[in-house]
Amino acid sequence: MARRKPWDVEDELWAVIEPLLPKVERRVRHPGRKRHPDRQVFQGILFVLHTGIAWEHLPQELGFGSGMTCWRRLAEWTEAGVWPRLHEALLSKLRSADALDFSRAAVDGSHIRAFKGGTKTGRSPVDRGRTGSKHHLITDATGIPLAVTLTGGNRNDVTQLIPLLQAVPPVRGKRGRPRRRPDVVLGDRGYDHDEYRRLVRALGVKPLIGRGTEHDSGLGTQRRVVERAFAHLHWFRRLRIRWEIRDDIHEAFLTLGCALICWRRLSQPVRASALTQ
Repeated sequence: MARRKPWDVEDELWAVIEPLLPKVERRVRHPGRKRHPDRQVFQGILFVLHTGIAWEHLPQELGFGSGMTCWRRLAEWTEAGVWPRLHEALLSKLRSADALDFSRAAVDGSHIRAFKGGTKTGRSPVDRGRTGSKHHLITDATGIPLAVTLTGGNRNDVTQLIPLLQAVPPVRGKRGRPRRRPDVVLGDRGYDHDEYRRLVRALGVKPLIGRGTEHDSGLGTQRRVVERAFAHLHWFRRLRIRWEIRDDIHEAFLTLGCALICWRRLSQPVRASALTQ
């Protein structure tokens, strides 16, 4: 049996995605060319995300439609808010399966090159002043991505601490109120700022931030999960370098990447039980 390609969409995953897609009714008069099937187009988007290939080079023999068709559908679904809702739905399934740990969260940032410029870019202080962007990520205690933001490469990590905490969606999956805030947030010395500690506490979260030159706090061993999550996120080649001028398209890829990591974390036996709930 041939091994499944990473852009081949499983039936179980498509059952989660399809209800989130906007319905487009075909015109009765002058209907024009029939719309390419959503599932094939979504696989084309995944192909670009995984391989990093340019849209115009998307192989036609794969049956995913043209690169322009896939790009337009990505823009359409991004405007409809599909990707945040997909990420939220998968987080809820993880919580329902007791695979999400809100006892603590970890935050970090990562620079990427932005060759074409665009909004949310800036001169990167770690890349000889070249134009770049920055991914900011917050994960649960096990490394599952809870939220991600995009800024210019010249933005300080600490400025995204509060936006990251506020970007965590309401995660359902259990009886009672949805969960939005971790009990504790862990950060390195780049987040060392008394004012931001106060703002974090105002959200009901305890900050555990590296301070000064101390290296024996033990925070590094607990923060490895966010570094591992970045490694998984940047395994998608389209996210290693920013090729999109439009920030919303790059953010769509970012959120979709987080959703796919969540889907992978739903192990096969757990996934079967979680999907039935």
